[in-house]
Amino acid sequence: MSEHHLTSKSATELRRLIGSKAISPVELLEACIGRIEEFNPRINAVTATCFERARKEAAAAEAAVLAGQALGPLHGLPVGIKDLEETEGLLTTYGSAIYRNNVPAQDNRLVARLRSAGAIVVGKTNVPEMGAGANTRNTVWGATGNPFNPALNAGGSSGGSAAALAVDMLPLCSGSDTGGSLRIPAAKCGVYGFRPSPGLVPSQRKLLGWTPISVVGPMGRSMEDIVLQLGATVGLDMSDPLSYPVCAADFGMLGQADLSTLRVGYTEDFGVCEVDDGIRRVFREKIEAMRPFFRECEPISFDAGEAHRCFDVIRAESFVAGFEAAYRRDPQSLGPNTRGNYELGAAMKLADTAWAHAEQTRFFRRFQALYEQYDLILSPTTPVSPFAWSELYLKEVNGVPLENYYRWLALTYVVTLATNPALTMPCGVDHKGMPFGLQVVGSFRGDARLLACAGALERAFAAQPALARPLPDLERLRTSRVDLTSIAVDAPERGAAAASPPAASGSAPAV
Repeated sequence: MSEHHLTSKSATELRRLIGSKAISPVELLEACIGRIEEFNPRINAVTATCFERARKEAAAAEAAVLAGQALGPLHGLPVGIKDLEETEGLLTTYGSAIYRNNVPAQDNRLVARLRSAGAIVVGKTNVPEMGAGANTRNTVWGATGNPFNPALNAGGSSGGSAAALAVDMLPLCSGSDTGGSLRIPAAKCGVYGFRPSPGLVPSQRKLLGWTPISVVGPMGRSMEDIVLQLGATVGLDMSDPLSYPVCAADFGMLGQADLSTLRVGYTEDFGVCEVDDGIRRVFREKIEAMRPFFRECEPISFDAGEAHRCFDVIRAESFVAGFEAAYRRDPQSLGPNTRGNYELGAAMKLADTAWAHAEQTRFFRRFQALYEQYDLILSPTTPVSPFAWSELYLKEVNGVPLENYYRWLALTYVVTLATNPALTMPCGVDHKGMPFGLQVVGSFRGDARLLACAGALERAFAAQPALARPLPDLERLRTSRVDLTSIAVDAPERGAAAASPPAASGSAPAV
């Protein structure tokens, strides 16, 4: 079986082939390494790697298969870990120069669960500094280019994971999401990203354990792959006070849903988000193509209140908790996004946070009332087509200036405030020929139902070229000469493990 043919298969199919002894975990790993070595210089998605350790683990996984041992759900599958998650013995930089020598002594809970399910960690995937922002670039590793055009950005903060999946470097990657960090890069790179309900997948690295806005979740190239990874990571864990007991089997297989029974509401902007006119036109065209699938499909009316200010305050709390020590030691050690968020939060008062949490509660109650009428709510995932990676963030939409560097993420962060499960799925291309991401929002704690509905949408989309998942032009990508590492300063070796302790403590929020 050719290397490309192997890496292009879904994680679900690869796991079946490993279990039936049709392919070896060693064979699969080598194919993924070959793919990384060929394409990573073009898009800069994978950062630190641990190929030799992975080879040993793949050999052990192969021996387990041959010996007839019980195999985990991810047995032998290579995985990329977002560079905000701690990985034992593997450089974890958070995209920050102050962590460029940070080699954790142990895996965090997410990584530990993936390993215990049989996954083989191959390397880390690139992020913006401290996960702050939706353009994956930092001074440690450089920028991640979009696989459809490396001169454009791949989104963030899970941009490395999304880009690696899009070019079949790895069958599975991890992600995380506060204001859209899973959904935005998946949308821009033409893959799937699922933001689960808070606590469904425990997140150990949250310093503010009770906040519902920051979650970790799976990224993949199909809905079956999303569910495969999700099932290995769900359930109660004492590291996350929002986690709760669930039956992993309930999330290990993609359920069935009948689209013709669904009542669907849609919105271009939730009433408060700036959205490019071109994206609005494309979204309307997509909705018209989908309308025959559903029992009902109509625009929604929603009062988002002061969603922007509310998100500003709640998000800033995490930055104050995470970066006070580093800021007091040396403000210039933090990049402009991270530093600006800390300063915004540090200037706030108790009255601001009390108001924000009350406003989020009011927002939540209004949002849930929509589901008395609808089963799903659809929107665009991002308000613009991908822009140049060299532009740190989007400054305006339709000529309207945006007041801060993350305001252009509003389509996803308004859903974050509601805490409903949400995912982005590829839905053809936009007016510029780049991937178009459709945001699908389920009912409160309705994760399993949302996943089943998205699986049905995926099958329906596959039959219509205008809605089907686009694929990057790999031949064109092979000839790309875009320099994505020009902003990196003294980058560490990608396969090296440094021995120095971290330069600062704390955990990194994600956008």
